[in-house]
Amino acid sequence: MKIGSMGAALIAATPALALAQSVTMYGVIDTGVEYVSNVGAAGDGLVRMPTLTGTVPSRWGMRGTEDLGGGLKSVFVLESGFAPDTGGANQGGRLFGRQALVGLSGKWGQLSFGRQYTMLFWANLDADILGPNVYGAASLDSYLPNTRADNAVAYKGSFGGLTVGATYSFGRDAVNAGPSPTGTNCAGENPASQSACREWSALIQYEQKGWGVSAAYDSLRGGPGAFGGLGSKSMTDDRLSLNGYVLLERAKLGLGVIRRDNEGSPTPRSDLWYGGVTYDITPAFTMSGQVYYLKFHDSANKAMLYALRGAYAFSKRSSVYATAGYIDNGGQLALSVSAGAAGSNPRPGGSQFGTMVGIKHVF
Repeated sequence: MKIGSMGAALIAATPALALAQSVTMYGVIDTGVEYVSNVGAAGDGLVRMPTLTGTVPSRWGMRGTEDLGGGLKSVFVLESGFAPDTGGANQGGRLFGRQALVGLSGKWGQLSFGRQYTMLFWANLDADILGPNVYGAASLDSYLPNTRADNAVAYKGSFGGLTVGATYSFGRDAVNAGPSPTGTNCAGENPASQSACREWSALIQYEQKGWGVSAAYDSLRGGPGAFGGLGSKSMTDDRLSLNGYVLLERAKLGLGVIRRDNEGSPTPRSDLWYGGVTYDITPAFTMSGQVYYLKFHDSANKAMLYALRGAYAFSKRSSVYATAGYIDNGGQLALSVSAGAAGSNPRPGGSQFGTMVGIKHVF
């Protein structure tokens, strides 16, 4: 069968077109077994395999770029979170619940559209030493490791040591998954209520070799039927983050504070302080620890959380770890030490201990 001149030209061009586009599949699976003490009114202990996070949440995804010439690239990210204990989808059952975005990037920065991180995520990424660890900031504020918005337009650009960014969402969370970080039932994009369920955030960050500081503001607007007490479009849940980090020869130190003004809560104003350090004892063995203090204004409600983690890397991809946490609730707070799964809260004002051993593999 003869191939026409146009077909031959397309075949000849195929290798060049393939080289212009790069697509990478990636992921991480992280799970283990944890013990949580003093659960519920009876104070029983609980042994389980966490659903949401170990040292990091499990996920898989695809990301890619295409060179459009003149320094301009198209980009996309599709990222799915899953529960390693059951294989189910996280983020309220979304197929790509962690990220689903497409955009353009160049020397001027990146402009993207879809479900994506707000600027609060990027602000806390380096200063929060333990990040989404099963015992960490998520135990005190479940939004912090879930700072994403549906229907969002985002811009982020770096110029020397300065990074600036912003997001705006027309409807921040379409999933009805109950009053949890996986879904808040605030879909927005409603012509009868233009401002309902919007989200916006802004970031300014400055980094030099060995240190960095950042500030971010994140605002969530309520809407009819939204969870978390934000049942009206006039109500907001705002967070202001200020933090910084320092890199030493074998250590990293981070410090920060997040001020929250949540009109959906009976105790709307709170401050979350945190400070932590990670230290490479050997190239393969790392110890990390952090202290958190959450205090609600004009209330007896408060909590102290202490967390420690040791990790040993067999390779760049495979590691094992042991982590422990202790929370001391004050007032009527009943926060669980563990962000690994729902259903492990102590009685109001109770303290709780948790520990977990696990394995992580990056692919």
